[in-house]
Amino acid sequence: MEWGNETLVREFIFLGFSSLAGLQRLLFVAFLTVYLFTLGTNAIIISTIVLDRALHTPMYFFLAVLSCSETCYTFVIVPKMLVDLLAQKKTISFVGCAIQMFTFLFLGCSHSFLLAAMGYDRYVAICNPLRYTELMGPRVCVGLVAAACACGLTIAQVVTSLVFHLPFSSSNQLHHYFCDISPVLKVASHHTRLSQLVIFMIGVCVLVVPLLLILVSYIRIISAILKIPSSTGRYKAFSTCASHLTVVTVHYGCASFIYLRPKSSYSSSQDTLISVSYTILTPLFNPMIYSLRNQEFKAAFRRVMGQTSYPLH
Repeated sequence: MEWGNETLVREFIFLGFSSLAGLQRLLFVAFLTVYLFTLGTNAIIISTIVLDRALHTPMYFFLAVLSCSETCYTFVIVPKMLVDLLAQKKTISFVGCAIQMFTFLFLGCSHSFLLAAMGYDRYVAICNPLRYTELMGPRVCVGLVAAACACGLTIAQVVTSLVFHLPFSSSNQLHHYFCDISPVLKVASHHTRLSQLVIFMIGVCVLVVPLLLILVSYIRIISAILKIPSSTGRYKAFSTCASHLTVVTVHYGCASFIYLRPKSSYSSSQDTLISVSYTILTPLFNPMIYSLRNQEFKAAFRRVMGQTSYPLH
């Protein structure tokens, strides 16, 4: 590949865990364990929701989509990272890096808009319970998910095109363990302030717009909850939103730290640590946060496993 008279890189080298060379086998075992547990947990959640008719509601439809998204999210990054932990040369091709960034951004951006859709679902359930089935019918739910995916697809295409149309000839070493935006931009031969500004503004849209929609939903939810006369009713109503609020806080907190902080405070070691949390740990914990304390889901899981009909003594 050439840009003018420059010979451009054909592959990138990951240096994300190079400072932990003596611990890479231990990291491999730890990350593989978490990855397999993530796949198993999300498979249980999706299959339970699909097989139990009592969970065929908008809330659990979105939870199934979330679990599927988390599974794909980890699949894009973790298998390659596990291979690299055991490899002497940790490389990825130029095209492979672009594909990884595009897929990662597509799933991450879709996830942000999906959380906004889930916030709207909670708003309708609490503020318009009598019309919940009408307002959140199957076509509406599928439409919200399709809109989230369309937004994610568009944003991923624009950002990936902007990044990989830049020349890369000065270095091919990424101080990260996957092709994220900041590490790749850092090794570009030269990039304009315009491209940086466009990518930053897109990041603001992806994070701030869905978060504002979620805040509007919860302002109305809190207003409706405060009007409930009994403390038991208020607690029950708020408990249905607690899991969503927890996931929103973790997702937007990590993403904002990575993508919206000033370039002067960029630290590859900090980014690697935070990235491990949202690419490996949160895909495990997010679906569990929704399901483990949910009595309705646990009852459905027991029914699916046959424990209701055939109790164990």
